[in-house]
Amino acid sequence: FSSVTTFRYLVAAASVQCLWSLVVAILDAYAIVVKRFFRTARAVIILALGDWVTGTLIFSAACGSAAITTLLSNDFGACSVNPCGSFMNATAMAFLSWLARAPAFIGNLWTAVHRIQKS
Repeated sequence: FSSVTTFRYLVAAASVQCLWSLVVAILDAYAIVVKRFFRTARAVIILALGDWVTGTLIFSAACGSAAITTLLSNDFGACSVNPCGSFMNATAMAFLSWLARAPAFIGNLWTAVHRIQKS
């Protein structure tokens, strides 16, 4: 993966996604331990924005990886030199990650809009 810039971007985007998910999980666990409700309008907007940013990063990285994989395998026929199977698997996992992220973004956005309308 290190020879193709798009896959380096994919790894970076996936790392940001993992860090964001870890931070949100830690904050949710902390909220449960201290028995506080952190779903204020401001917090939900921050969560929605964070989900949107990480979702955009993952989607753009997946699209770039798909383009490079198609270019290498179909256009150049360079699968004998490059691990096209690994490239295809990484691209598929990136799209699945984005599909898993999309409902969280939509749910947080819906909650943020609802909270803002109630205020």
